[in-house]
Amino acid sequence: MGEEKCGKVSEKVNQKEEQSDAGNVNPPVAQNTQAPTAEWDCWIDRYLRYLAAEGNHAIHTRSAYASDLAQLIELLEQTDSGVPRLPEVSADRLRLCITRLYAVGMERSSLARKLAAWRGFFRYLVREGQLTSHPMKRLKSPKLGRPLPKTLSESEVSCLLSAAERRGDEPLALRNLAMVELFYASGLRVAELCGLDLGSVDAGLGYVRVLGKGGKERIVPVGEQALEAISRYLKQGRPALARRQREVSPALFLNHRGRRLSVRGAQDILSRIADGAALERGISPHTLRHTFATHLLDGGADLRSVQEMLGHAKLSTTQIYTHVSAERLKEIYHKTHPRA
Repeated sequence: MGEEKCGKVSEKVNQKEEQSDAGNVNPPVAQNTQAPTAEWDCWIDRYLRYLAAEGNHAIHTRSAYASDLAQLIELLEQTDSGVPRLPEVSADRLRLCITRLYAVGMERSSLARKLAAWRGFFRYLVREGQLTSHPMKRLKSPKLGRPLPKTLSESEVSCLLSAAERRGDEPLALRNLAMVELFYASGLRVAELCGLDLGSVDAGLGYVRVLGKGGKERIVPVGEQALEAISRYLKQGRPALARRQREVSPALFLNHRGRRLSVRGAQDILSRIADGAALERGISPHTLRHTFATHLLDGGADLRSVQEMLGHAKLSTTQIYTHVSAERLKEIYHKTHPRA
């Protein structure tokens, strides 16, 4: 839905940001001389440029926002009155759009994300003086249940690491083992791991320097086994991969062509390793991040320390792992207590 319009606005998102975005974030837009749809497209483009200049939103996030806002235009087109001019957009019209999304069976999590994109856009329009008030101020997002994150047991982690080791000393096998060890040892997000450079790991002090969400840097300790796997990869594996590319990459983890390993590449690698480990559940990089946090708390780590290592802005985000630990204790209790 809205693919044609999405193409118009998201096309700008994918252009190099060294171009006009850097010098002219918000080019002037003619007022009240455009058709309503064109007016919306122009202000969506300005909003996406604003997000790019702000620097706290990844290109994938901006592309998703472009798609969500393009869909809003299409939903407004389907109403009896068509697309309104920006100053005329009302809560009732938006409520009707939301009702249509409910009617087609959209999941609550997807709807909540879509509404967040709409809210941000209207907030920007209020700030820019295009709207006198926020039309979604009294519209509530759907309540979301918070599922407990999936984690692995220690034995499952061992199976995963064993599967990564099976191909011996081949360059890609050494890289894969180092990658899995570091995921579990540090709880990094997949984009953070792929963004590491050679200078990011300090083997002597035993930590990795990570650039997280919003450009925030943090220091995360790394265990000896992970550091040993990284050291073997750097000595025996990475040089062979680096020779496959003329230009030397600063990236810690390289793909088979000698370039920086992509997020998609890391996800696929972990998925193949998990298949080789014959684990019953699906494994993603985030599964290892959840496992890292849960095992730390199970071992007695305090919540604040885990929050800092994960790079969570709010402690409430980290607290979900205390529920995981509590559920695990309850399970052990029911399995072992004679009168449970």
